Amino acid sequence: MNLVAILQARSSSSRLPGKVLRPILGVPMLLRQIERIQRSRMLHSLVVATSSDASDDALAATCAQNGIACFRGSLDDVLDRFYQAAQSQKATDVVRLTGDCPLADPEVIDKVIQEYLEANVDYAANALEPSYPDGLDVEAFRFAVLERAWRDAHMVSEREHVTPYIYKHPEQFKLLKVCNAENLSHLRWTVDNPEDFEFVSRIYEALYPGKADFTTADILAYLRQHPGLGAVNAHLERNEGYQRSLAKDGSTATDS
Repeated sequence: MNLVAILQARSSSSRLPGKVLRPILGVPMLLRQIERIQRSRMLHSLVVATSSDASDDALAATCAQNGIACFRGSLDDVLDRFYQAAQSQKATDVVRLTGDCPLADPEVIDKVIQEYLEANVDYAANALEPSYPDGLDVEAFRFAVLERAWRDAHMVSEREHVTPYIYKHPEQFKLLKVCNAENLSHLRWTVDNPEDFEFVSRIYEALYPGKADFTTADILAYLRQHPGLGAVNAHLERNEGYQRSLAKDGSTATDS
């Protein structure tokens, strides 16, 4: 088995351009996230999957300067980019992560992987039935399943968001919901907007200097002590980007 984490990232975000390279305590947000992901005990390797568009040259250069594997592919057909990245790494199994989650938790990553392997399913995710904070999403699936989605998915939303074809076809694939003991899905820890970046930056400023490997439990404890902080971005909608893609599904995606 070759279990590869693929971290998709791009600089051309419409809501917060260049967000993945915005500094948190002087270090690009993407590198802060990778620092956390690399604490996973179960991942075999990690590759950043970005686009071949000139807008992502700086992102690719940042990866190269820091010894991080980087694959470049289609800007808009993210499913193709993902498939080609997985193929380039000879992955047998894939963990999908997105580059807007600088509070990613290695323990959550390992929990999803562990349950995926133990249940012997095609696809496992902790967002099928959201119970974790938005920003801790993890998906694990077989390369063969990714290949089938790459071949058969045609809707814009399926090409832009990689896995909808898989979880929308439970008659074809064996799926597993990974749930948290407590429902924390109302918490927003992802970065899509300036308010999100402010929230995450304040968490890092408060916790990182004293404990670089701060955990989800540490964040929750800090939020209990500072309840007003969560209001910074609480008004923002979960999965807004996916909802916009669904609205495009009447058009044809590029899937060559």
